[in-house]
Amino acid sequence: MRLIAALPLVLLAACKPPATDDYVERVEIGASQDMPSAPLESPDTEGALWADSDRPLRLVYGKPGETPLLALACERSDNSSSTVRLTRFAPADPQAQALIALIGNGHMTRLPIDAKWNGRFWLWEMELAADDPALDVLTGPRRVELTIPGAGSVALNPSQRPGQLIERCRMPGQAPLPQE
Repeated sequence: MRLIAALPLVLLAACKPPATDDYVERVEIGASQDMPSAPLESPDTEGALWADSDRPLRLVYGKPGETPLLALACERSDNSSSTVRLTRFAPADPQAQALIALIGNGHMTRLPIDAKWNGRFWLWEMELAADDPALDVLTGPRRVELTIPGAGSVALNPSQRPGQLIERCRMPGQAPLPQE
């Protein structure tokens, strides 16, 4: 009988203490926590255009005389497969990953993009097979909206140049791009 009377006390002693409002005070928090950088504002792209870069089959986008906002390049490997590399010239947190959203020309796509170290800065960069249909969003003549979380949205003004680069990248030869 005494054993049965003591059972509630044994069960009560086995319970964990309840959560409290000062729970965080009982846990050691490191002095520096990795937090994402503050989001960037979307750049003004009025007057921005696509221009040739110092490398063949590579275009940069931005306002003349200013730092480019992004680059689009065709790259070939030894086995003659082609890829399209898109670089967003905006600071990225080290080793960050995100989904880039591209909307325009009757297409909408989301693709993985990673922060890559270029030797001086962490920038957003992605590669995609040149024949991937997701690139069709860049091949039309209309405006395209490119968004990376934290790096703002870039309005790509209407131009045939990105589509021409992608089409040439999909071909076996690497003919130069026509001037606009």
